[in-house]
Order: sequence, then structure tokens, then C-alpha cells
Amino acid sequence: MAQLKYFHYDFKAMGSPCSIQLYAGSAQKAKRAAKIAMDDVYRLEAKYSRYRADSFLSEINRIAAQGGCISVDDETAGLLDYAGTCYQQSDGLFDITSGILRRAWDFKSGAIPAQETIAVLLGKIGWHKINWQRPLLAFTVPGMEIDFGGVVKEYAVDRAASLCRDAGINHGIVNLGGDIKIIGPHDDGSPWRIAIRHPRDPGGLLQTLLLHSGALASSGDYERCITLNGLRYGHVLNPKTGWPANYMAAVSVIGEFCVVAGSASTIGMLKGEEGSKWLNALGLPHLWVNVQGESGGSLME
Repeated sequence: MAQLKYFHYDFKAMGSPCSIQLYAGSAQKAKRAAKIAMDDVYRLEAKYSRYRADSFLSEINRIAAQGGCISVDDETAGLLDYAGTCYQQSDGLFDITSGILRRAWDFKSGAIPAQETIAVLLGKIGWHKINWQRPLLAFTVPGMEIDFGGVVKEYAVDRAASLCRDAGINHGIVNLGGDIKIIGPHDDGSPWRIAIRHPRDPGGLLQTLLLHSGALASSGDYERCITLNGLRYGHVLNPKTGWPANYMAAVSVIGEFCVVAGSASTIGMLKGEEGSKWLNALGLPHLWVNVQGESGGSLME
């Protein structure tokens, strides 16, 4: 059997530093696999970016603004089905219609929005206000929006790892801005070492995990936040109140798929004081830190 060599590719996508590390018999094979995976990440970014007027998501939201109806393709339908399931399983806390809250929350401004501003937006939030009957997506309230921010990067990670495997790669790891999926262990069978940063201690580590397989995703108020009068307001917003999750500082979850780990970590944040109980009931390996600095979860040593 040919000796495998290690290759590392860095790129930027979906607003995050990303990397693909893999082992292959030749540079040509490695480059081909990495390119297929990266091209698919770029494709998903172009399709679902809310920053691009030509994205399919922007087209959906132009229809949503009028309270109209649009037919979607199978891939988008799959994401909507998954989002609907997350909404049900989180008692409405995981809601892809809540992205509209960014109109109130500008985390670069250092200012907190007025309650009146939030209240106006809350009337346009709620997955239950959408009529979704595959392939037709109908908006009953004009001015709504959907945002796949909590799903699409993790979905892209899973796809990238799968495409590498399809290209003949059996050892490697995909990392899109901290959302991770393992293609397979190192070529010698040893696990990948994955460090989870501490949300309050810059440069500090909460835990180092050794993973042979599976996926890892984290949610937390790591970067985008406003600190006022000693209180920290993070970017994980509760769709029912319009205000940031204020009990958990960070949650990390391991699952077979990154998209499941990602939605679970977000729901764990939004569940607040009930987060630990909810994560335990879910049964996936996880760890959490709350704003008091207390930590727990099934991954704690």
C-alpha cells in the first residue's frame, strides 16, 4: 500500500477561517479532494448567504417581505424540514425566522436596542407563522425573513467530509470556523486532538478532546457580543424574547453529524438554566460553561 502523506489547506468561507487536513497517496489526489470539498462550501455560501443579493436565500426573503409563496429545490426543502424538526424539539427556541433580530442588535455598535424596537420584530418571528408544504414555502405575515445561519455551515461541514470520502480520502478532518467533522483518524489510526477554547479566558482551553470519528460544534458568546455595565450580551438570541441567551456562556456537542451537533449546542445555549438537563436527556456527549464560570457535561474530566 502506498505511503500516505499529510496535506493541509486553509481557506476562508462563510465569514470564518476554514481548513481541510487530509492524508492521500499523492499531492494530486489530495488537491483534487480538497478542491471538490471547498467548491461545495463556496456553492452553499453563494446559495444561502444573506449578504448576497443574488443568493437563493435573498430571493426567498424578497418573497417573504411581501408575504408571498415560493417553490424551493430539494436541498433547500431538506434544510427547511430539519429546521422545522429543530423548532418542534426545542419548544420553539431554535427558529430560523429569528435572524431578523439582527436589525435590532448591532454587535459592533456597543449599544443595546430599545425594547420597542425588539417588540416590533417579535411580531414577525415564528416558524409556526410559515406554511411549509414541500416544495411550497408560504409566508403568512409580510416582512418575515428566514436565515439558515444556524444550519448551513454545519451542513456544509458534513457534505465536505462526505465528498472527501467519495474522492477516496479515508483519513482527515474538515474545520469550518470551529465546526468540525472527521473524515477518519490519522493515517496511523490515532485520534485528532481538538481543543475547545474557554469562552471567558482568551487563549485558555476548556478541554482537549481526542476524536477518531464524528463531529463537533460549539455555540457561545465568544466574539460577537456587547459588554455594558459588566453585563455581556452575546449573539445567540432567544426568538421568544428577542434578547440574548444569558445563562450559558458556551456549549459544545459531539454527534455523528455536525448539523445535529450544531443545532443541539444552540438549543443548549437557549435553554438557559434548563440547558444542562436538556443536553443530558438528548444523550449526546457535551460540555458547557455558564456565565458564572461553572462547567459541566458528559465530556468533563
